[in-house]
Amino acid sequence: MNWILLVIAGLFEVGFAFCLGKAKDAAGLIATYWYLGFLLCLAISMFLLVKATQELPIGTAYAVWTGIGAVGTVLVGIFFFKEPADFWRLFFLASLIASIIGLKAVTP
Repeated sequence: MNWILLVIAGLFEVGFAFCLGKAKDAAGLIATYWYLGFLLCLAISMFLLVKATQELPIGTAYAVWTGIGAVGTVLVGIFFFKEPADFWRLFFLASLIASIIGLKAVTP
């Protein structure tokens, strides 16, 4: 169950990065809504991370959480913000995914 909470926390980390990206391009009240979405995603992500670390080792949980956030944010950047998807970027993204899977595999 804690691994599920950790994955959901990582997805909310992607959510707050997405909201920041959208707020950057917005103005006025729309930007305010994106910043509120950022704060909501941040709070949920942190809450779930805290819950997950009550049972999982902090080092592993934090590394997986940031890894999910990093991978998700890069994918959001590629698909929603038209960031480049060149070979080396995708290569290192794949190595990050392999590292996350490795940490999960060696943690009880």
